[in-house]
Amino acid sequence: MITFEELGLDDRLVKATSELGYINPTPIQEQAIPVLLSGTKDLIGLAQTGTGKTAAFGLPLLHVLNEEDRFPQALIVCPTRELCLQIVKEIVGFKKHMKGVNVVAVYGGSSISLQIKDIKRGVQIVVATPGRLIDLIERKAINLEEIKYVVLDEADEMLNMGFQDDIEFILKNTPARESTWLFSATMPNEIRRVSKKYMKDPVEITVGQVNTANKNIDHQYYITSAQHRYETLKRLIDFNPGIYGIIFTRTKRDAQEIAEKLTREGYDIDALHGDLTQPQRDKVMKQFRDRSLQLLIATDVAARGIDVKEITHVINYELPDDVEIYTHRSGRTGRAGNTGICISIIHSRETFKLRQIEKIVKVPFNKREIPSGKDVCRKQFFFFMDKLLNADISHGDYETYVPMLEEKFADVSKEEVLKRVAALEFDRFLTYYENAGDLNTRTENRGDRRDRNDRSDRSDRNSGRERSGRDARDNNSFNGDTARLFINIGTKDGFYKASFLQFILDMSDLRKDVLGRIDMKEMNSWIEIDKKAANQMIRSLDGKNFKGRKIRMNDADSGGGKRR
Repeated sequence: MITFEELGLDDRLVKATSELGYINPTPIQEQAIPVLLSGTKDLIGLAQTGTGKTAAFGLPLLHVLNEEDRFPQALIVCPTRELCLQIVKEIVGFKKHMKGVNVVAVYGGSSISLQIKDIKRGVQIVVATPGRLIDLIERKAINLEEIKYVVLDEADEMLNMGFQDDIEFILKNTPARESTWLFSATMPNEIRRVSKKYMKDPVEITVGQVNTANKNIDHQYYITSAQHRYETLKRLIDFNPGIYGIIFTRTKRDAQEIAEKLTREGYDIDALHGDLTQPQRDKVMKQFRDRSLQLLIATDVAARGIDVKEITHVINYELPDDVEIYTHRSGRTGRAGNTGICISIIHSRETFKLRQIEKIVKVPFNKREIPSGKDVCRKQFFFFMDKLLNADISHGDYETYVPMLEEKFADVSKEEVLKRVAALEFDRFLTYYENAGDLNTRTENRGDRRDRNDRSDRSDRNSGRERSGRDARDNNSFNGDTARLFINIGTKDGFYKASFLQFILDMSDLRKDVLGRIDMKEMNSWIEIDKKAANQMIRSLDGKNFKGRKIRMNDADSGGGKRR
């Protein structure tokens, strides 16, 4: 296998990577670094999250910079504060033996005046989120005219979050740019358009296949009824006693409600969603990184850019609508060569949707039985025994207490002691799961066949209407009257259908089953919605600010929004 030394990097960088324990580059590093060392070639690097993309662009950046010039020469743009700080942390590790190189992070939610002071002290590399970077540009606190290298990291995430205009503004304002390096896990059409407009004959490197999932991840799914979804989640957590993971929900309301329920039941968990202030978010993330929290429950919007190592499980409380979102969710585990598990809790009607995702990401999804109460107790018991046997007794003066223990337990057998220890540890589990029911949905029974026949009969009678209904509602339906809402947001704002759907659900705290057809145009969109939920959506979005302009939402049929 090739080593970092053989890639042609500066000796100081090779020394730093060796001290960090990096001997052999990952596939994306091995292919990208030799191309980027020239500093003059544009590059598109497609690889899953957790494959070492930061080193793939960070090491060559440090190699080509001029250490003598103390002004911004390289700009790394990424979607979130967390990823921004993670990139800086890794680059600081790589530049350990390059004392003249400085790097600064600029992001929202922190003092802009302190960040301006850091820049004025003299830096070569600026790592920034788009919004804060544009603030600095407008204040004339940063000069991009001498930027030679621009890196767009997690480019698909940035476009998905609506930063397309910001990215184009940044690229337009770096006139001396010698090369642009774009790294992404997926390749939506928006990225292709940006690359054609601002990059010249880019070298394209793909590690694996676009949209494919990480092969180190075991993709599992469990089928249950909608009413048992929470109980299934709880049982799966209990069945994996060493779990350290992220649970994904569709809405911030779900995230908060589930976190509150699990907290009341004694689990170390907290929620990450859009209603948190930046200090609150930082506190939750610190607790999760420190493992004070065993589980983090988050919406897709809130979780973007989270980079935490050694996550064992990702749980989809519900399947996302878009394959790219599934890829990003599952990519939180199985990082840096480790293995991971991605679990999806689904309803029997979602199996077709799951098969579509499976086909695109090109990995098998394994059906698992929801464990019984006895299975959970057995798993917890073996986990406790291993923990007991592996307990570190070398750091305490336990020998002092052994005679007292022997005296206290003189008339108690070893078996009795073990039983009492087990009772103290497992009484709650044994009581809770004593009469636990079967949560699995059995799909191959007479009732299901009757349901299928009923559906078949209905489709024979109403085939045209059924097909159009399915297309419009993406397999979700609701009863009652519908309303049609207008909103002055469209594809030009960087949204595609799945990300727009997530945005309006997150803002309104509504569930997807109240929505019908979504018709997106360049400047505006129209949303079909259950009439009972229409006012809540309007109240939640109308008048709010999005990227510096006011959102306008109203009843389209009342004349407020006309189709263009």
